[in-house]
Amino acid sequence: MKVTYYLEVVSSWCTWVEPVWAELKTRYAGRVDFQWRIALMNPADFPVSRSQCEWFYRRSGGTVMQSPFMLNSGWFEAERKGHYEAPNLVAEAARDFGFDGDEIRLALAHAAVREGRKVGDIAVSVAVAAKAGQINAKKLRAAAESAKVRARVEASTKEFFAHQISQRPSFILEDAIGDKAVFSGLVRLAPLTATIDAMLADTGAYAAHAAHHGGVPPA
Repeated sequence: MKVTYYLEVVSSWCTWVEPVWAELKTRYAGRVDFQWRIALMNPADFPVSRSQCEWFYRRSGGTVMQSPFMLNSGWFEAERKGHYEAPNLVAEAARDFGFDGDEIRLALAHAAVREGRKVGDIAVSVAVAAKAGQINAKKLRAAAESAKVRARVEASTKEFFAHQISQRPSFILEDAIGDKAVFSGLVRLAPLTATIDAMLADTGAYAAHAAHHGGVPPA
C-alpha cells in the first residue's frame, strides 16, 4: 500500500498536519510506503499582505487547531507576489543528496513559519537546508536551480492537479487491489487511519482468498 502526501513547504496547514504524517509513518511502518511530493501553490493562493497572513494563522492555528503558539508571518514578502518556489525547489533538490525523508523540508518550513525567515530568497533556503543536512551549499543551490529539479517539481505539481484537488495538504491512498482514497485538506488523524486500516484489511483478505483458492480462473 502507498500513501502520497502532497505539500507546499510554507503552507500553514501542512505545518499543522506534520504530527499526523509522523504518526502514520510510525504506526504503519513496514506495511505502507510513505512518500511526499511537492505541489506548488499558485501565486494567487498566497496572502496579499502580512496582516492577511496573520488573520489566516489566527483562524487555522487558533480557532481550528487550538495551537498554543501562533505561526510567524515574517517570511511573507509582498514584492514576491506569491512566488515562493525557492524552499520547495531546495527541498526537492535535497533528494539528490540522499535526503528523501522529511528532515530538510521540515527544517525549511520551521525556518519560515516558526522563525519568520524569508525563505522565498533561495540563498536563505539553501543556507537553512545546507545546515540541516550538512550539505555543500554551493552544490545544493546549483541543484535547486537546475532544470532537472524544476522539472520534477512541475511534474509533481501537475500530478497533484490531475487528481482534481486543490488543497494542501492532500493525501492519496492506494492499495494493491486498485482501490484509491483521496483526502484533500484534512489534517485529522482519525479518517486517515480508518481508511488505511480498511484498505489493508481488504488487501489482506484478497491475499488470503488467493492463497486458499488460487488465482482468478480462466474464462
